[in-house]
Amino acid sequence: MTTATPRPRPTVSLSADDARRIALRVQGFLGAPDRKGGVRGVLRHLGAVQLDTISVLARSHELVPYARLGAVGRSAVEASYWSDQHAFEYWSHAACILPIEEWPHFAFRRRARKARGHRWHVLQDKDRSTKTVLDRLAAEGPLTSTELGGAKNGGEWFEWSETKIAVEWLLDIGEVVCTERRGWKRVYDLPERAVPGALLHDALDDLECKRRLVALAGQSLGVGTRSDIADYHRLKGPDFDAVVADSGLVPVEVEGWSKPAWADPAALASPPRGRHRTTLLSPFDSLVWDRPRTERIFGFTHRLEAYVPKPQRIHGYFAMPLLAGGHLQGRVDPAREGTTLVARQLSLTTPKAARPMAQALREAASWVGCDTVRIDRAASPAEARAVTSELAAL
Repeated sequence: MTTATPRPRPTVSLSADDARRIALRVQGFLGAPDRKGGVRGVLRHLGAVQLDTISVLARSHELVPYARLGAVGRSAVEASYWSDQHAFEYWSHAACILPIEEWPHFAFRRRARKARGHRWHVLQDKDRSTKTVLDRLAAEGPLTSTELGGAKNGGEWFEWSETKIAVEWLLDIGEVVCTERRGWKRVYDLPERAVPGALLHDALDDLECKRRLVALAGQSLGVGTRSDIADYHRLKGPDFDAVVADSGLVPVEVEGWSKPAWADPAALASPPRGRHRTTLLSPFDSLVWDRPRTERIFGFTHRLEAYVPKPQRIHGYFAMPLLAGGHLQGRVDPAREGTTLVARQLSLTTPKAARPMAQALREAASWVGCDTVRIDRAASPAEARAVTSELAAL
């Protein structure tokens, strides 16, 4: 039986406010935004941008750079992700866009999936089906599943065709790669064409891969518990335990946190200062995607209700938290009707949040091409009146 290495005694103590401000700064919400780095800089800084099929104001991977940079053009967002061998899509926190330089560090996951032998769908004839996909890609270049022969088998929506199962299996194990989405469809290619030669290897052992991902998660979070840091790239607790001592992260104590924490030394090097961003956040934004961490840092309980039956929803289908003044001060469930942005439901944590909510709604409306904002429902008539009044004053 192995014994975990004792954790060094923390020499740094952080207040709860310190931890909150560190998290905001490293996530790009405190201080001047890196406009020069743009969308690619945001991706590199965060280490992962989650993808999701839901599109309300925009898809989540568009909302993430918007929240940090402001009204960056949506076509520019897509071009920044899916061009110049800059990024690839793979399984991290979920299906995520990842900086291409991290390709080698997911070798451990590709190996694990290959060793398992299948994903949740099982191929009827693995050798024939995978060879057919690889031969087509080699001969014809990058293709979508539709171009490969179709994603569905004619049954229920989740019943994939043999070709779709084959190409997704090859994606899992790294024998094909996705470095582009076209009309929301994955475009599959051979790694030797899509991944720069210097990065196209699986030479790193599992520990080195996990050490890198723990270090990256620490940098992207600034400060976090074992579960915070492990969950960023969906590692397990024992994975974290095995590499944290060599990750460069340092043990810290955080006021009010009941569990041990670690911080990135660079995040501790200078006090986090600067202007706070006022914006609406995708529920899949890495600032808030971990619900227990969000509650611990911001005192704000939030859950995505898109998959909750409509009568049981409290805050709406795609409620977006309002970030203002470094705190989460409300939420809104938005929709678009023509050129009107509709707040189907909103709530505020304090009456003072009416103005930042109005500012965030107005900016979001402009970004998606709407010229009007309408409040359909609020937690109280007073909140509806206050936000409507602030909208009129902008």
